[in-house]
Formats: sequence, C-alpha cells, structure tokens
Amino acid sequence: MFTTFPSLESTFPLWLQISISAAWVLLIILIAWLVSRFTDSEPEIIRKIVHIGTGNVILLAWLLNIPAIVGITAAILASLITLLSYIFPILPGINSVGRQSLGTFFYAVSIGILVAVFWDLQQPQYAALGILTMAWGDGLAGLIGRRFGQHKYQLFGSNKSWEGSLTVTLVSLLVCILILLATQGNSWEIWLISIVVAIVATALEAISFLGIDNLTVPIGSAVLAYGLVQILALN
Repeated sequence: MFTTFPSLESTFPLWLQISISAAWVLLIILIAWLVSRFTDSEPEIIRKIVHIGTGNVILLAWLLNIPAIVGITAAILASLITLLSYIFPILPGINSVGRQSLGTFFYAVSIGILVAVFWDLQQPQYAALGILTMAWGDGLAGLIGRRFGQHKYQLFGSNKSWEGSLTVTLVSLLVCILILLATQGNSWEIWLISIVVAIVATALEAISFLGIDNLTVPIGSAVLAYGLVQILALN
C-alpha cells in the first residue's frame, strides 16, 4: 500500500507541489547564506544547516506524493551541480569539510536512488527513513562531535568521537521509531527493527572515507528497515 496523504495530494496540483519543495530548498540555502554572511559561524555549521535542512525535503515529497520522476530529476541535477562545485566555487563552504570528500555528491545520489526504488515499491516511508537518518543523524553527530567529542577514535582515516557516534545511534533510533510507528503501528517488532537499524546506521556512518557514509547510511538504513519489515511479515 502506498503510504501517503491523499487530502494534501488531491488539494495541490503538480506545479504547486514542485514549487513548495523548491521553495523549501531555496529557503534553506538562503538561511545558510544569511548565517554565513552575517555571523562568524564556522563553515561546518553552514554545511550542516544545508545538510539537515535539505534532507527534510523528502518529507514534503512523501507528504505531497510528488511523482518519482520529479525527485529523480532533481537528484540528478543536484548531483551534477555538486560535481561541478568541486571544480568551480558554485557552493563555497558547503563542500569544505576540512578533508577530501564527495559527501555532497553522494547525498544527492542517495536521494535519487531511494526515491526511484521506494516510490516504485509504493513504500515512500522507507526513502524518508533513510534520508532523515542521514540528514539528522550524521548532521547532529558532526556538530556534537566537534563541540563535545572528547573521546576520539579513527577508522579508515576518518576521525570520529564516541559522543558523535552515540548521537547517530539515538537520532537514527528516534527517526526509525517515529516513521515506523506512524506507518506500521505499534508492536515489539517495530522497536526491534528500529534498534537494529540504528546500530547499523552508526556503524556505516563511522566508515566515512571520501564521504561515502552519505551514500551507505541512507540506502543501508532504508533497505534494512524495509527488509526486516518484510521478513517479520508486518505488511
């Protein structure tokens, strides 16, 4: 069953659905620019505003039941723009993470893949689960890890903190629980699935060389959650 919100879907025409989603992304970019222009915030803060804010567009896509082709096309365009931004200063500050990274590109690619797969399966909630796990889990982990991360570890050349990793676990758990409870109902299986997905998401986020976690975390979380729901016959 396609989990959507028919009342809003039937209210807004396609052009307005696209306009609302585009306006949200532009608003986030504007906020990031204003913070960068008028405050002394670190580049990482600016990047996380965009990282977290734009990820929430998946909720609008789900809420409005935007056609898959729109989401896929937007993801392709975003991927091309981010690739160009590594050569030309199109997105100054957003790709500057203090290390060589393709994270922004992988982020856009993951959105396109998840929309393509789970819109086709009529299960958009899993695309939302994967993207929000990455947007909020990784986004807040980076901020908390940089400010409060006292216990460091290194994995495949990436510097991490246990405080940041714990943040990924807790935020991923909350995202999974909220989405699965809303779409599947309350059961012990939902809580078990959420715990497993949160642990796996944390492990995937820890392996983040070249920003690959922006691809593995959302796709891995979404596919794992969907697979476990099918295995436990909750649909």
